[in-house]
Amino acid sequence: MGRVTSRRKVVQTRWDGARRTLVDTLAVEEPLEIRGGGEVMNVTMRTPGADFDLVAGWLVGEGLVRRVGDLVSMSYCPGLDDSGRQTYNVIEVVLADDRESGRAPRTTFASSACGICGAASLESVRVASPYDVAADGLEIDGVLLAALPDRLRAAQVVFDHTGGLHAAGLFTSDGDLLCVREDVGRHNAVDKVIGWALREGLLPLRGHVLQVSGRASFELVQKAAVAGIPVLSAVSAPSSLAAELAEEAGLTLAGFVRGGGFNLYSRPERVPARDRLCVSEPRGT
Repeated sequence: MGRVTSRRKVVQTRWDGARRTLVDTLAVEEPLEIRGGGEVMNVTMRTPGADFDLVAGWLVGEGLVRRVGDLVSMSYCPGLDDSGRQTYNVIEVVLADDRESGRAPRTTFASSACGICGAASLESVRVASPYDVAADGLEIDGVLLAALPDRLRAAQVVFDHTGGLHAAGLFTSDGDLLCVREDVGRHNAVDKVIGWALREGLLPLRGHVLQVSGRASFELVQKAAVAGIPVLSAVSAPSSLAAELAEEAGLTLAGFVRGGGFNLYSRPERVPARDRLCVSEPRGT
């Protein structure tokens, strides 16, 4: 699958001590440097593929871009590895001079585990949503919401080969999958989806649901809110700060969405109750 996966010999070991050598498929992880005006804006570890979507989504999440016209161009910068091959690991962006946001980008290193590592304070990474997410009148059937993780999983092509990628999927309120992206970083997968939506001219994403394959962090809630998404659904748990931000932003946050149920941590009115839907018991009870 090109630069998205690589092959490596491994020693497979069983509980009874039996061993054998085989070739495993791994998800590729490489740095992507984002430049603007010749200056480094960000470096993130990501799975190559949909890089322009990733960059566009990151710019949206930073509050630097709101509409497709704010992003004039994106292009790969020349760069060769030790073998003389183009790395495609540096992208230069040109933003419109009249873009509305006056926010300066934070220059940092983002690992594949966390998109805001190394930030000096919470206030330095908070970005206010330009949209009134709380006013979004979306309602989604609970049975449909509970089915979204399986629909997302069925679309994870690279995960089938590696078992090592996060995914994010953008759904309509009727459960139609519009876009799915995979990456070693959950924040990158979300950026790729939001960047795709920006480039398609779909922002703000009113009336849509963002389904993620892992947990829901503060940053994922913020990215969803800044893109105007009213519902964020996660297979695993949210953090306390994620739940607080979701309530503040007027976003419906669902966690532990699996096994036919889920927990609603904020704005539950968007998911009307149904007699035959079993809601998961909160962990620790």
